[in-house]
Amino acid sequence: MSINLSKGQKISLEKEAGGSLTKIIMGLGWDVVQSKSKGFFGFGASATPQIDLDASCLLFDENGGQADAVWFRQLTSKDGSIVHTGDNRTGAGDGDDEQICVDLSKVPASIKSLVFTVNSFTGQNFSQIENATCRIVNASNGSEIARFNLSALGSHTAQIMAKVYRHNGEWKMHAIGDIGSGRTFQELMPQILPHL
Repeated sequence: MSINLSKGQKISLEKEAGGSLTKIIMGLGWDVVQSKSKGFFGFGASATPQIDLDASCLLFDENGGQADAVWFRQLTSKDGSIVHTGDNRTGAGDGDDEQICVDLSKVPASIKSLVFTVNSFTGQNFSQIENATCRIVNASNGSEIARFNLSALGSHTAQIMAKVYRHNGEWKMHAIGDIGSGRTFQELMPQILPHL
């Protein structure tokens, strides 16, 4: 049964999954706020802006150094353990608009933590985005382990969503939920480093 995560909450992924967990999917979904202006006889209606959110996964070693990054410009980690399914530039459709698939059993032992971020590449802030959520799914059976609501309204353009990390031989998750500004994960690095 899925749990709704709140900012700062930590969970054991295996415990929530009910046993061994080797592959997870981090899904990001969102909808654009629909324009309410219709104009005169349907003419002059304001166009609904396209909002391009981007999910990224950053890999960090034991010393807090960034070892790799999976994002729309690099869809697969160098070791092949993490794969981004591709860039969705509109949020159109139901369900996950972008997914990052992680084979935890193949993440190199030198990697201690994976940090997931979301950025508004087109620069709109989260007050213009509806139903923004990220979730963790057990890839072996499709069951949702946890969900994190990202749609808190505000003027920020980015969020540090969560950290998945090794602790005593087990994978755990920390829902960070820090807001920030920036079109790509690089602009969030000063905020990410204290969470490692």
